[in-house]
Amino acid sequence: MDVKFINQTQRIVDLALKKYLNGHGRLYAAMRYSVFAGGKRFRPLLCLATARALGRANKRVVPFACAVEMLHTFTLIHDDLPAMDNADFRRGKPACHKAFGEDLAILAGDALNTLAFELIADDPMAVKVLSRALIHVVEGQVADIASANKKVSVKELYQIHHLKTAALLIACVEGAASILGASNKHIHHLKQYATHLGLAFQIADDILDVTASQADIGKPARADLKKGFPYLVGLDKAKELAQKERALAIKAVDKFGQQADILRQMAAYVVERKN
Repeated sequence: MDVKFINQTQRIVDLALKKYLNGHGRLYAAMRYSVFAGGKRFRPLLCLATARALGRANKRVVPFACAVEMLHTFTLIHDDLPAMDNADFRRGKPACHKAFGEDLAILAGDALNTLAFELIADDPMAVKVLSRALIHVVEGQVADIASANKKVSVKELYQIHHLKTAALLIACVEGAASILGASNKHIHHLKQYATHLGLAFQIADDILDVTASQADIGKPARADLKKGFPYLVGLDKAKELAQKERALAIKAVDKFGQQADILRQMAAYVVERKN
């Protein structure tokens, strides 16, 4: 991907996040620990890349991008808890509940959730978009938990991935575009892009769960071995499905011209990444 754009975006977002998370005490320490644990800022990058695709300045989108990152981190903290995925590591470091205790991890997630909505409270549409997305993420987690002891169909797995992963990516483009006053037509194309991007991302994640080591992906490998796409359709077919979703994502932003090059690069990245 465009390294200069990535570095600029990460710097802008990280500076803003540090400002928003400058509180004192163990609660803020736990929040900062997870937010600055080495994530790629993929979702904020998607927000700012949407601004570029629309030919707009990204300054107005930065608080929303930070809110998305906080919500994403909140979901990761809670996903790792013993009652959920029971994962001891995240991004190569001890999960928040291992570093700070289960009680403080729950509260850190709750606080990130609340703070995220404070950042966008002045924009009702942004609040609506993120609220809807977060409900979908929770519904996806419920469906994921329910699928633990049974073999789901490919259709059911697509639905789980749409809720758990694609929904928040859709919110990134929809929220950013709404803040910038994009047309309904542009928002429709961006949402189509993000839908396929999210599915490509999660199918690739399932593939990495089978092919990569814990050192590669920074979290327990083979944790989803019996419920991912490689398990259901085979590794080669799963790779084909990821490439198909990638192609559909790229096609969805045809009308944006060169301004959407970062979005196209992101679609390529999600299926080619090694971690």
